[in-house]
Amino acid sequence: MTGPGVRTSDLSESALVGIYEVSKLLASAHRLERTLAGVLGVLSSFLDMRHGLFALLDKEGDPEIVVGSGWSEINAKQFFERLPERAIGQIVATKMPLVVENVLDSPLFEGADLSGWGPADGEPFSLVGVPIKEGDAVVGTLTVDRALSDRSSVRFDRDVRFLTMIANLVGQTLRLHKLIARDRERLMLENARLGKGERPHALDSKTEGIKGIIGSSAAVRAVVEKIRIVAKSRSTVLLRGESGTGKELFAAAIHNLSPRHSKPFVKLNCAALPESVLESELFGHERGSFTGAAAMRKGRFELAEGGTLFLDEIGEITPAFQAKLLRVLQEGEFERVGGNRTLKVDVRFVCATNKNLEEAVQKGEFRADLYYRISVVPIFLPPLRDRKGDLAPLANEFLRRFNAEQGSHLSLSESAMQVLSECGFPGNIRELENCVYRTATLARGSEIVDKDFSCRNDGCLSAVLWGGGHEDAPAPPRFTKPLPVVSSPKSFAPPPPPAPAPTGETAPLCPGAENCNVGGADGRSEREKLINAMEEAGWVKAKAARLLGLTPRQIGYALQKHDIPVRKF
Repeated sequence: MTGPGVRTSDLSESALVGIYEVSKLLASAHRLERTLAGVLGVLSSFLDMRHGLFALLDKEGDPEIVVGSGWSEINAKQFFERLPERAIGQIVATKMPLVVENVLDSPLFEGADLSGWGPADGEPFSLVGVPIKEGDAVVGTLTVDRALSDRSSVRFDRDVRFLTMIANLVGQTLRLHKLIARDRERLMLENARLGKGERPHALDSKTEGIKGIIGSSAAVRAVVEKIRIVAKSRSTVLLRGESGTGKELFAAAIHNLSPRHSKPFVKLNCAALPESVLESELFGHERGSFTGAAAMRKGRFELAEGGTLFLDEIGEITPAFQAKLLRVLQEGEFERVGGNRTLKVDVRFVCATNKNLEEAVQKGEFRADLYYRISVVPIFLPPLRDRKGDLAPLANEFLRRFNAEQGSHLSLSESAMQVLSECGFPGNIRELENCVYRTATLARGSEIVDKDFSCRNDGCLSAVLWGGGHEDAPAPPRFTKPLPVVSSPKSFAPPPPPAPAPTGETAPLCPGAENCNVGGADGRSEREKLINAMEEAGWVKAKAARLLGLTPRQIGYALQKHDIPVRKF
């Protein structure tokens, strides 16, 4: 096996070393083609071979991956041309090793183009091939060729045994890769199936006749009415709104009210993945398309076939990926990563973003053509501060869920509901849920009262993020009237700076606000009256603002002007 004059004991030891080296390669986490090319490199050190060839077959028995000695990305296609199809066919049909002592005299190669084969064109050479099996099925072949010599027949038996052992190791590796890929795809399908029913049951309510959507305010009723109409069509829907307004929940409602409700509802957060991973997640990839791609995997587009694909945070994708996504939205076709076969899908798209896309288009950060493609039916979801009537049912539902999870029996008192009604909840429903859960966790009695809330104890998260969580406090950026969308960015002149106050006049306590001074005719200074109001209100800005006829924002300006620190209790 290694040349004339080698003893049998040396051959056995050499074969063990070869198997050991091959097993190390097969256990490495490299691209499949490179791993097989490395195996052929190891075999060339232990066999008297000139060329080696791996041919992996698909379910129909056609060669899917062909790797030869010296394989690279550039010359990969050349090995398909060198594939001995008749010899491969005989190995697959008989499931037995094949030994051709002289290829030039074999009927299997009659009329075949043997250029590039053998030691040199026109010189006789031998070929040895063994099947790669997965159970009883042949999933590929391993063939090697060598120069024909007087001792070739002596080494054939030993080489066949050695190559069969290598083929068995490769077969086990392929089987393991397929199992991992199959389990991954099964888990993704199961996740998609569970995701279809997960969100509608998150908030169980009969309000508006749609599971999961709680509220009877005019703002919610308007959105639900629009959803009922657009759900019947195939038009792409763009859900707009601040973070925490329930965009995923409304997307699930659109799917469940549509004719596609029996098909998958697949969702993906575009901002959670880098561009390279996002492309594979959406489009899928072929086996060997990159390091770790041991098997073909379907993407979210294929998994959502016939159903709905929800793309959350679509405003965060890069300009390069926007062009790739535009083609799928327009034509309904794509190629897997590393593949060249065009696939068509029938998918209804629902997109969501909390970003001002019109402004992003003007700045050149978002493609105008993609904007028009996804914004066929825009639906603006109202923030929680615009649906005050839904605050109580939402809070009670979150508390019911907390009680079910923890086995408790807590309830909200009137004073607790008063605290909730005073808060503007910049984080919307997600913040309300956080507030209820946090307060319920730290509550001392069976009934939640105003003193149990964090804003009455160790500080409010809204105050940390937005400078105050009450209804008149500064709110996070919200959607205003959409800007006109243009195909190229425009420059806008900045607004002129405010005119300075005339010399000798006192600047207003709250810039840009009227009736902001807190001083009065009673002789007390602004600072004294401000401190008295804050102490009377328990150092709650909203209460002090009501006492003085101002807003919490104006109170905040006044406290900063007079350098009055806010006390915490």
